Amino acid sequence: MRDIFQLSRRRFLQNSAIAAAFASGVSRVEAQQDIINDNFIDTLLAKMTLEEKAGQLHMEGVLTPRMVQPNFQKINPFTPNFTPAQAQKLLDEQQHRIRQGAIGFMTSPEDVDSVILAQKTAVEETRLKIPLLFGADIIHGHKTVFPVPIAEAASFEPDLARRTARAAAKEVTADQGIDMTYAPMVDIARDQRWGRVVEGSGEDVLLGSLFAEARVRGFQNDDPAAPDSLLACVKHFAAYGAAESGLDYAGNGLSERVLHEVYLPPFDAAFRAGAIVTMAAFNTNDGVPSTGDPHLLTEILRQRMGFNGAVLSDFQSEKELVNHGYAKDDRDAARMALTAGCDIGMVSGIYPQYLPDLVRSGELDVRYLDQAVRRVLYIKKQAGLFDDPFRRINKTTSTLAPMLKQHRQLARESAQKSVVMLKNEQSLLPLSKAGQRIALIGPFGEDTDNLDGAWSPFVPAIPSVSLVDGIKNVLSNTSDLTIVKGSEITTAIDGGIHAAVVAAQHSDVVILAIGEAATMSGESSSRTNIVIPEAQQALAEAVAATGTPVIVILRNGRALALKGAVRDANAILVGWYLGTATGPALTDILFGDVAPSGRLPMSFPLESGQQPYYYARELSGRPPAADSKQHFTSHFLDIPNQPLYPFGHGLSYSEIEYSTTHCNKNTITKGESLLVSCYLQNRGGRTVFETAQLYLHDNAASVVQPVRKMIDFTRVKLLPGEKKKIQFTVDSSALSFLDRNLTTRLEAGAFTVWIAPSATAGEPAQFELK
Repeated sequence: MRDIFQLSRRRFLQNSAIAAAFASGVSRVEAQQDIINDNFIDTLLAKMTLEEKAGQLHMEGVLTPRMVQPNFQKINPFTPNFTPAQAQKLLDEQQHRIRQGAIGFMTSPEDVDSVILAQKTAVEETRLKIPLLFGADIIHGHKTVFPVPIAEAASFEPDLARRTARAAAKEVTADQGIDMTYAPMVDIARDQRWGRVVEGSGEDVLLGSLFAEARVRGFQNDDPAAPDSLLACVKHFAAYGAAESGLDYAGNGLSERVLHEVYLPPFDAAFRAGAIVTMAAFNTNDGVPSTGDPHLLTEILRQRMGFNGAVLSDFQSEKELVNHGYAKDDRDAARMALTAGCDIGMVSGIYPQYLPDLVRSGELDVRYLDQAVRRVLYIKKQAGLFDDPFRRINKTTSTLAPMLKQHRQLARESAQKSVVMLKNEQSLLPLSKAGQRIALIGPFGEDTDNLDGAWSPFVPAIPSVSLVDGIKNVLSNTSDLTIVKGSEITTAIDGGIHAAVVAAQHSDVVILAIGEAATMSGESSSRTNIVIPEAQQALAEAVAATGTPVIVILRNGRALALKGAVRDANAILVGWYLGTATGPALTDILFGDVAPSGRLPMSFPLESGQQPYYYARELSGRPPAADSKQHFTSHFLDIPNQPLYPFGHGLSYSEIEYSTTHCNKNTITKGESLLVSCYLQNRGGRTVFETAQLYLHDNAASVVQPVRKMIDFTRVKLLPGEKKKIQFTVDSSALSFLDRNLTTRLEAGAFTVWIAPSATAGEPAQFELK
């Protein structure tokens, strides 16, 4: 699959952030058939009543037959609590709705029994025998829990994301009968206060687009009808990650040009990879809620981007048009969402409740209803459900069990590659497995509740392994290890700091395991102050005061503004939420069995107040001077205008030296390519993997361009002492951009390029486009 992603990167660059597709205003999704002319779908549609049509557009939470049992233990925390009698009544009512053809999709099953019961009713007891399609949040694993998506993006290895998505799809289709996952989330996120940063791939357009493509290919395996494939529902369309102040569900003030050039390319990449379902976002764009926006869901998504699939609302977002003050009532909201281009309503029920009567009254043209039903039937057909509605239902573990061992190893590899080493003063790392007294201090040392992060599976196959268990498994003598919690995540422990100080004083090195609870990131988990919680910061200050060297391991779902003793620790590892293999993977890094290779997929700011902070900022007319406090320049009064750690930063166990960037030509013309190269040399004694990044700046353009933007990267293996030339090909089309009229422009002029280890490093080279 490596060649696929090399081609994908080139194709992305040649399309210049999909500018050509947007400028043309025509459909260009080559792989998708014309669903309007599908005879099977047209024949089925002609047989349907208005109620059956509206039912196909309704998604409902599926109830399990187990809930009628007196000792029912729910797995899904979203399943309500009911008495057996209440449960039986609800189950009977849902079965009746299925028989009436009033449900087309079902979501979040407790178990495979619920899927079997509902599907049998749909295909055996309804008039038209149309199968249901089942969806669930399979975000970063199922029985095996892989690192959260933002962590995996730190690998800068899209094919790794493809492999973990493929593993998750194979597990859930063998175990639970799911047809579609509400993933990947491809929202570009440049404000770390936003909690859902954890679900995406960070701040960069290229990185986000490549990971979007990879995850779709992993879930669908280029054949969404296969029994072990999942339909990918790409979310959230669009610009959900640009929420003002990082506040979840908030709107944004984006220009149309920024929307197209920054926030839509990952969706384009996902659609090119074969995704045929997308989820409308909660937020407003230019004052219009996404779910009810015909400009967004019809003009941009379908007419410009050529998307022929189905649009699913986010949880009740079609009903929330009323809360926005955009629709006057639920009936109005149903009409507005459907005519805007939202085909499927998630859970609210307003489509089956109002659409038939809206058509009969003449308030809604039936063609809107028919085209939405065509799209729904199309994705069910593409998922193979008309051929075999039970293709992903397997009640035995015969196919699941053999794959779990292999997937645990993949989880360990993914976790290893996700860890980012921010600093390593005096080569404190790696540690020795013998003869070193180690104090493991902090609330995340023995913690098992915050290993997996947001949107974790309900019941993994095995519990994820804690940091302490990983360390104990490799130490020659576990008596060399002292464990002190020191504090809770957000509150102090009586005597906790004293115990931690004593442990640090009697140790050669401290591993300080601190960070965020899993609930501090994810949906509706925005933070105004993205720092280590106060109780843990106090613990860090006290431990640092002992003078014992400190290694900080962060548990986090976003970039953090590190302060005081945490910032000044001797070594810092970004440990994220790594899932099943947390302990083993971190231990592999700590003790040198594996050299760290992760890179930051988002910038770590100096202060929370810098948010939104990202590297690809537009140049100011008064850029900050070398003296960061020079008056009348773009600067803060109290801190330098720079990150603590920039996008792309990450160290390993050898120092890598970059030569000056070199271009093979001083001048190119439109249609020509440029070769950009430099030498990397491993100055250390360890074999390491280095991620070299290629950045570009257009020195003068008719629209102000970013200070830098990453246009390529490569992961290079370097043996001890090895010097290696790396080379990138830059096509002239990669120099184009969108103007204010959304027209692709390729302008003559001077350009600067850097091959660098991060977004703020590197020795530049210049060339000119004639």
